[in-house]
Amino acid sequence: MKNNAYIIELLNKIRLHNNEEALKSLFLLLHTPLFRFSFNITQSQEESEEIVSDIFIEIWKKRNQLHEISSPRNYFYQAVKNKSLNRLAKQKRQTALDTGQWLTPMNSVYFNPEKTMISGEIIKNINCAINKLPPRCRIIFKLIKEDGLKYAEVAGLLEISIKTVESQMAIALKRIALCMHLDIPAHSSKN
Repeated sequence: MKNNAYIIELLNKIRLHNNEEALKSLFLLLHTPLFRFSFNITQSQEESEEIVSDIFIEIWKKRNQLHEISSPRNYFYQAVKNKSLNRLAKQKRQTALDTGQWLTPMNSVYFNPEKTMISGEIIKNINCAINKLPPRCRIIFKLIKEDGLKYAEVAGLLEISIKTVESQMAIALKRIALCMHLDIPAHSSKN
């Protein structure tokens, strides 16, 4: 996911110039990670599509207030989380959802295939190792490594401590390394 500066730039174009192209660019930029995150909660493609679309409709309607958003990535993830949980409660499927139950489909832990020359077999093994992680560990790993959120952002989003995020990432990296028979240093770099 792009950094906050670029997202803020698009939000400013929307707010200051009623720029529909900027809204479209923002939607195309954020749709996939937000959809995946909503799907992790709702487990419904239709609901998740509707939730993400609703958020962008609200952005357009409230475009004069966009300057109040200081951390847009966090804002969008929090909005998706809230709408997804509200949708579940409204439909009486479930009043609350433990993050340990969220599904976490992983595309790949590698984001730049041009720089990463790796065989399909190794990617398959890595994805298999990721899918064997405990549910909470998977969602934290995915948000940090695939969606590019910072430890503090994930902690706030999931309403857990940064220490919990750190320990879950350590568990994830250790288990992935064991599955891949890799040696990794005891401390991995934080965002």
